[in-house]
Parts: sequence; C-alpha cells; structure tokens
Amino acid sequence: MNPNTNRFRPLPIVVAVGLALAAGAAAAQSQSATGAPSLTAVTVEASADASAQGLAKPYAGGQVARGARVGVLGTQDMMDTPFSAASYTSELIQDQQARSVGDVLLNDAGVRQARGFGNFQQTYFVRGFTLYSDDVAYNGLYGLVPRQYMATEFVERVEVFRGANAFLSGSGAGSVSGGGLGGLINVVPKRAGNEPLSRVSVGAASGGQLYAATDLSRRFGPDNATGVRLNLARRSGATGVDGEDTRTTVGALGLDWRSRRARLSADLGWQEHRLGAPRPAVTPTASLPMPAAPDARANYAQPWTYSDSRDLFGTVRGEFDFNDQWTGWAAVGLRRGKEDNSLSGLTLASAAGDATLNRFDNTRENHIKTGELGVRGSFQTGAVRHTAVASLAAFDSSERNSWGYNYATGQNNNLYRPVALPPPPLTGFGGTLGSPRETERIQTRSLALADTMAFLDERLLVTLGLRHQTIEVDGFDATSGASAGHYDKSRVTPVGGIVFKLRPDVSVYANYIEGLAKGGSAPATSGGQPVANAGEVFVPYVTRQKEVGVKYDGGRIGASAAFFTSDMPSAYVVDNVYGVFGKQRNRGLEFNVFGEPARGLRVLGGLTLLDAKYLASAGGAFDGRRVVGVPRSQANLGAEWDVPGVSGLALNARVLYTGAQYANAANTLRAPSWTRLDLGALYLTELGGRLVTLNARVDNVANRGYWASVGGYTTYGYLVQGAPRTFSLTASVDF
Repeated sequence: MNPNTNRFRPLPIVVAVGLALAAGAAAAQSQSATGAPSLTAVTVEASADASAQGLAKPYAGGQVARGARVGVLGTQDMMDTPFSAASYTSELIQDQQARSVGDVLLNDAGVRQARGFGNFQQTYFVRGFTLYSDDVAYNGLYGLVPRQYMATEFVERVEVFRGANAFLSGSGAGSVSGGGLGGLINVVPKRAGNEPLSRVSVGAASGGQLYAATDLSRRFGPDNATGVRLNLARRSGATGVDGEDTRTTVGALGLDWRSRRARLSADLGWQEHRLGAPRPAVTPTASLPMPAAPDARANYAQPWTYSDSRDLFGTVRGEFDFNDQWTGWAAVGLRRGKEDNSLSGLTLASAAGDATLNRFDNTRENHIKTGELGVRGSFQTGAVRHTAVASLAAFDSSERNSWGYNYATGQNNNLYRPVALPPPPLTGFGGTLGSPRETERIQTRSLALADTMAFLDERLLVTLGLRHQTIEVDGFDATSGASAGHYDKSRVTPVGGIVFKLRPDVSVYANYIEGLAKGGSAPATSGGQPVANAGEVFVPYVTRQKEVGVKYDGGRIGASAAFFTSDMPSAYVVDNVYGVFGKQRNRGLEFNVFGEPARGLRVLGGLTLLDAKYLASAGGAFDGRRVVGVPRSQANLGAEWDVPGVSGLALNARVLYTGAQYANAANTLRAPSWTRLDLGALYLTELGGRLVTLNARVDNVANRGYWASVGGYTTYGYLVQGAPRTFSLTASVDF
C-alpha cells in the first residue's frame, strides 16, 4: 500500500479550532532574555500559556530557565518548588541545532531516549521509568503532540519534571500508553516577542539532507496587545545511515492577545514525518552472547520498510483576573493523527549475526480531545499566606487500529552483512489494513485541590493537595468491533511537599507524590496456554515516590541534588491467572549543575545514579535483578565558550555517558556502556545590516557504533543503535 495515497481529512471540530485561531488571539507577556552579550541575537521570551506569570526568566547563560511549569500549581521558581524540574530554552535548542524533543533531552542526565516496541516512536526513560511520547504535554494539555516524533520548530521550551506526577499532571498523563510514572515532559509553544522577527534559515546535514525554515513574528494594535508567530520548516533527504532517508514538514501558528485583566492564546500545528528504510531494532537471544553493534553507518533495514505519520493539532487557552488575588483559566485542545507503517525487525539466531526476519504493517488513527478549567488565588490567615488552586480536567482518546503480520517469514538475514529481500506476504490480520476500526476508547475526569502555605516570612513553604481521578477504558475487537473489555476505576492521589530556605541561596525540600496510569488487561494466552481470566481489566497502576533534595542558586551558577525512591506494581501470570503480583523499585541520586560561572563560559551537566530492581517477579525468578534498559549511571557535561578576541564566535562541546544496560530480566545479556562526544561552533556576524548566524555541528565525533538504548516497553530488551557521526550546518538571516 502506498501511504501517500491516504489523504488527511481533518475533523470538522479541528477545523473549527483553526478558524478560532485565525479569528482569536492569545495573550503574552514579554520578558527580556539574558545571555552572553557577544552572542545575543533576537531572543523571544513571552508568555506561552495566556498566563500573567509568563515564562520563567532564563538563568545565567541562557541555556535553562530558573523555573518551570509544575503541573496544576503553575510556573514556579526552582528555589520555591519541592520537586525536581528543568526547563531548556530556545537558545539551547537553536545553538545545538536540536531537531526533535528527543535531541533536546539529550542534555538531561535524568533522561535517556529509547524507542517504542517494534516502531520508531520516541520514548524516554525518566528516572528509569518509561515515558512514551503519547503522554508528553503541549502547553499543559496531554495527548496533543505528534505521537511518533515532534520537531523543535514548534517549541519555545522543553520542560522536564522528574518524578511521579499524578496530582500535578491531571487526567491525560499516563492515560494513553500507561507510561509517565517516573516523570513528565511539557512542550511550550512559541509566541511573538516584543521585537519583530523575520528569520530565514537554510542548512544541510550528513547524507545530503537539506533544510529550510522561516520564523516570522509581529505584534499589533494598541500597546502591541496582539501577537502572531508563524513557523514553517522542511527537512528532506538521506541521513548518515546508509540507505535511510527522512522527510519532515512542519507548520505552526501561534496567536495571542492581552488586556489589563484578560489574556488569550491559541495554537495550530501541522507535522508530517516520514522515514524510508529506517534502521530497525534488533532482538537478542538469551542463549547467545550480546551482539556487538555494527558499524555506525550500517543499515540492516529492508528497503520496502517505512514509517509515515501526519498530525494536526490545536489549542485555545484563556485566563481572566477576577481581582488582584484570584484568577480563572480555561483551555481546550484537539488532535487528529494518522500513521502508516511497514516494519521489519531482526531476531538474532547465531553469534555470527544470522537473524530471522519478521514483518508487521499497521494503520492507526488517533482522535484526542482534552481540556481543563481552574481557579488560582491567594489569601491570608494570620501570619500564613495561602496560594490555593482548584482544577477540573477531562480527556477523551479514541484509537483506531488495524494490522497485518508475518512473524515466521522463513526469511533470514545477517546483522553484519545484510541483503535486500522481497517483502514477505502477510499471514495474519487484525481488522482491515487501511480502514481501521476503533480498538480503544479512553475517558478520564479529575478534580484537583491544593494549597501552598507560606510561613516564617516565606522561608517555609508547605504544599498539600488531592486529586480525585477517574479512568474509563473500553476495548474493541479490531475485526468485529465487539467489546473486548471495560473498566471504570477511580482513585484519589495525594501530594505533600515542603521547602525550607536555609539561606536565600540554599533551599532544602522533601515530597511524597504518586504516579497513576491505566491498568492493563489479561492476555488470551501465556506461554502457549490459555489464561483463565483473559480480558479482565485492572485498576490503575500506582507508583509511590518519596524524595528529598537540596538546591543552590549562586546567581551565576546553580546546582541541585536529590535522592528518590519509587515503587511500581507489575503484572504477570501465576497458575494460569493474570494479575498484578509483581513489584519494581527504582531509587537513585541526581546531581545537576548549570549557569555561567565565568563571563563567556556556560556549563550544563548532571549525574544520575540509579538502582532499579525487580522486587517481586513470577516465581521469584528475577527477584533482585536489575530492570531491563536501566543503567546504573548516566552523566552529561556540556560547555560553551565565547572565544576571546573573536567577536560573535562561540565553541561548544558535550559529552554523554550511559552505563551498561541489561537486555533481559535474568540479567544474562548486557549491553556495554557508551560515551559520545559532540562538538559545535556558532558565529554571529552582520552582512549588509542583517544579522547572520552560522552554526556548525558534529555529533558522535568518533563515529562510534553503540547500542544507545535497550528496551523501552515492559521487559522487552530490544536494541536500538546510536546515530553515526553526523555533520550539520545551518545559516540564518534576520531581515
């Protein structure tokens, strides 16, 4: 089937959002951005969520902000929140030529990127727990970002919350995929700044890939109350992997409007992302040794494989000040996504790299509707200042899916000497390819209440809250449409946090918070035997996190340290009955540093030490073993240096380290640790009165072949190879 013959037909309700965007507007409050004087071009810092709070100001060096959105609690300064979070700025994204949200998160030592099971979906390990891109938030609303991949042309900031978050994140997070128990990611869209912006960029990268983009921004009307920001981009061509190509088309429109008491914002985004002959994952075999990673450029994909996704999404958000103390807000978001894939993975059959070939095709559609309504305000009781919040949230997801497969193709290949083979015929089907039925419907509702109390002249901050959340899931047979299971479960999730400021530059904190994700359902068979309670659905999975930490703000340099422990249930079959019998525990230490310790020298780094183990497994077979895909240690260190005597020139370097990872629960297959060096140079100059930015970069300088991730879906230890040495060059002109 040719995926390009499927035309994308937006739902009428999504079209309505687009019309609202064209007719409406969105509020934004601009702030000045700080950065190295010799490298400051046109920097936009504006409210991205129709909030009087606006975006947190950049920290010294401009690579991270000094605060981030903390779910329903709103944007909080890093020294005032009892949680661990980071917000990566547009300046960092541009300087590193980050193409996707995953590229941005390479800078976080608490996060490692993986891939969905058998596909090319960007997936993340946050504190050792899996977070799927289904559960990434867009301006605080979940399920709206493109499911497989999200380009950075949409993005002003990427915010990472490390830790469980059921109270903070509302109904959407964890509902679609069941992930997000160890953290959340929020993407902040672009807004028009105070200064007009007309930027055109062109570039090229390894393999002959070409890039062109434009970024236009204006403010209009009395007091520049109305803003418009338009981003268009196209990236197309071969990659550094032999025979692999990619094509990405992006369009994003952001509108905002503000008055003395009201603020509105709206977004409309379109993305089409296609991969041709993408390098697949490799499944090792427990009876064989761990395979060495092939040459970094090698491609063992079949030429007929592809992954194609198209997404249209939009949001509208408004905020109104009732008085000086109380503010109300409302937001709604919609997305329609379509995917077509023809995939083929390898399963190793010998130590020499011989492997069997499979095939899996699928067609998928996602229809998402989500929204929230809330009020936030402050009041005084005696010597205690209260900041209270109440919020209602709702989420509705409909997934349509059909697939065909052939897992016993009889075709063989070799990991190190691959050859092109004809596509094997599909032998089994779920539904009708190209005409998918609804297979899952998820509806969630929640009510959250919280109060942050300030004591001792605000040196002591105590946050208490509760969220009542209901998750309703219906499953349907892909072929007949018959019901395949239903549940409607509710739970109250609490939060408790405390911050004590030892000094103005030192805060200590502690928290207790839970994670919540939809429960699984019992499979029809296990190990070739029927399961007695097939189809039974289970209550939402809950993680319980306890964390303590300390934060330092030296003005030019900031740092944090945290210790956390989280427990998560797991399910498996015992005596032909599937149930939630297992338990996993992740605990660890995190250290982060950022800022500009000396003029012209910016640093960003961190270290995460993880102890992730199975505490209870089927028959106790894996008790005490390390969790698949979670290394003992992860470290990042990045630096950017303004070259003395050469105005506008900066050099940067980044080192990434990931420890060894096990590829099976028995811990007999171990992928070695890896280290990667990335280098870049940035030069700003003026030509004909126009600001010109030249940005050159090389990632994986040593061209090392390595297994970048192991797993990403329950205990499946599939191997994903890291990208080869990749050169990229971009030139931007501001008119």
